[in-house]
Amino acid sequence: MSLQNQHPIQPPRAKQTDHVREHHGDRFSDPYTWLADPQDPQVISHLEAENAYAESWLEPLKPVADRLFSELRSHTQETDLTVPVRIGPWWYYSRTTEGAQYPCHCRAPYVKGEQRPVPDPESEIIGEQVLLDVNHEAQGSEFYQLGGLEISHDSTRMAVLYDVRGDERYALQARDLSTGAMVDEALTGLGYGLVWSRDGEYVFYTRADDAWRQHQVWRHRIGAPAEDDDLVLQEDDELFNVGIEMSSDERWLLVGARSATVGETWLLDLSDPTGELRSVQPRVDGLDYAADVDGEQILIVHNGDRADFDVATAPLSRPARAHWTPLLTGAEGERILGVQAFSTCLVISMRSNGLPTVRIIPKLPAGFGRPSGTGLDGETCTVAVGDNPAYDTDAVQLVLESYLTPRSVYDLEVTGGKLTLLKQRTVPGYDQKQYIEERVWVAAEDGVAVPVSLVRHRDVSKDGTNAGFLYGYGSYEISMDPYFSARRLSMLDRGVVCAVAHIRGGGEMGRSWYDSGKMLAKKNTFTDFVAAGRYLVDSGWVASDRLAAEGGSAGGLLIGAAVNLAPELFRAVHAAVPFVDALTTILDPSMPLTVAEWEEWGNPLADPDVYAYMKSYTPYENVRSTAYPAVLATTSLNDTRVMFTEPAKWVQVLRSTVTSDQAQRPILFKIEMIAGHGGKSGRYDTWRQVSEESAFLLDQIGATELLQI
Repeated sequence: MSLQNQHPIQPPRAKQTDHVREHHGDRFSDPYTWLADPQDPQVISHLEAENAYAESWLEPLKPVADRLFSELRSHTQETDLTVPVRIGPWWYYSRTTEGAQYPCHCRAPYVKGEQRPVPDPESEIIGEQVLLDVNHEAQGSEFYQLGGLEISHDSTRMAVLYDVRGDERYALQARDLSTGAMVDEALTGLGYGLVWSRDGEYVFYTRADDAWRQHQVWRHRIGAPAEDDDLVLQEDDELFNVGIEMSSDERWLLVGARSATVGETWLLDLSDPTGELRSVQPRVDGLDYAADVDGEQILIVHNGDRADFDVATAPLSRPARAHWTPLLTGAEGERILGVQAFSTCLVISMRSNGLPTVRIIPKLPAGFGRPSGTGLDGETCTVAVGDNPAYDTDAVQLVLESYLTPRSVYDLEVTGGKLTLLKQRTVPGYDQKQYIEERVWVAAEDGVAVPVSLVRHRDVSKDGTNAGFLYGYGSYEISMDPYFSARRLSMLDRGVVCAVAHIRGGGEMGRSWYDSGKMLAKKNTFTDFVAAGRYLVDSGWVASDRLAAEGGSAGGLLIGAAVNLAPELFRAVHAAVPFVDALTTILDPSMPLTVAEWEEWGNPLADPDVYAYMKSYTPYENVRSTAYPAVLATTSLNDTRVMFTEPAKWVQVLRSTVTSDQAQRPILFKIEMIAGHGGKSGRYDTWRQVSEESAFLLDQIGATELLQI
């Protein structure tokens, strides 16, 4: 089936050293621990050998990858711009230009009373000002990623966070927008989050500790040296991460500290940037909440009365829980996610029937009106709040998307409920009527019904011959919601049945869905995924030897665990930045994110039951001596979230253990030497990377040619 015939390069075999991990009386030989040091020349030499071996396999697939890349380009309007949004006296938007890797962030003057401009992507808006041409900024850097871009309240200054390594540690630049002059470059090694004081003299930012836990909030005076900065808050509890944002009414700095089960929010008046923080509600075990400010009231999303969260209000002067008044209680099956305030309404982000949606609560002279929907809901649709930076507005921007509906941006008038389509992503050469999307429910190993989304070409029938592609994640209450993908179009046009398994451990069906796929119930995530794959085969949608699977990060753990459970089910898998040596990592509190992760996986250091349970599913430790699918593992040297050493070790064990013919089902490992968790940064480089990965999978499942219709 594969195009591969000759393999002049042999798979790299890493040296083995005597290293034994011992916990709770269990001894585990781990001979590849030496692969953890990116400064070791032997490690780099090994990684380069892995890349050479992977290239020896992927090079013959270059014509397929080139066709896929061309199709991605052909389905993309490369010169385009986003819907302009108004902040104060300006319209803000971003442009992309054919041939340019990165966007260009711009603004144009707002004339009082004028309607939103509907500009031609090929021409400038009158008075257009380029704020940040990322292509210019990225010159000379193999990788460039923006971590934040914020405009001061008076519209005269801009601050950006940027990263040129991929390790998500950012440097700050501040510029005067009237002259373009750089006014600050003093800060490096920052975390996420950037908020201006009202006077534009200060910015607030975060820093992470050695374990990459955001634990500090700092105040920096523009133009001053970094050593003069003031520590605003330090979170010493290793279970908590700290984040910052501006309140909806643009008056307050919100500092949030959250673990997996507890939350706390502090407020600082941005008109008094050197003032003191005050807590909304001091933390209480089991009480998870987040707060926002809307004028003289606090808005709180909390789990104090219901596991799937409710919305309450409280006076700004008395924000503690004793003064919380219920505003919106979710119905059965509804998971409330957040609230955003505007001058005319509140917008509630939530999940209902397994899908993201939005409720609008209008503001009335005497209080609040009744919550209402948007009219955009559908069986396989994502409905979300769009880019709504301005507090004063009569219309709320919403975004609708599905597997077959390109991203569509609407304005919803708060009074009257009129919906206006502002822009739908243009997809050249795409005819939506040629495809079908639906949701089915699959019985898991324990009988629980698991939603699975299916997308296919209309000419594909359930005859047991088709190729299939199954995607999953299933951790951290993160949901895999419907979205449009040009990459998926290339698969559909080759007759591939594409599926997304909405497995436990994610948040699709509410907090209980998450809780039943974590800690000592984590295996439900993996067995749900396997059940989804078996459904595709048993129902006749996919041939038994033509199913590919893919997942990234914790989804890479999913892929590794699934192929250990059911290696015969899959013909090929792609594990991206995979968390496949999970037990080793979670046993080391010095590793990035580990301590906070104990609330996701359990603490195997302290609890022998957790240790035994994790060891029973960790992919690295459970590879079996049997035939396995072809494997492509990809990662980046500077990934902070999942260390490159995890897949590096995993592929060594796979190659030495599995019994399948690796001349037909290779085990490949490819690593980007300058990139991070998300891979390459420029859009064309990303398309090349994705096309190569797709070519590998499509070749293995015999689906490199377009359908003959």
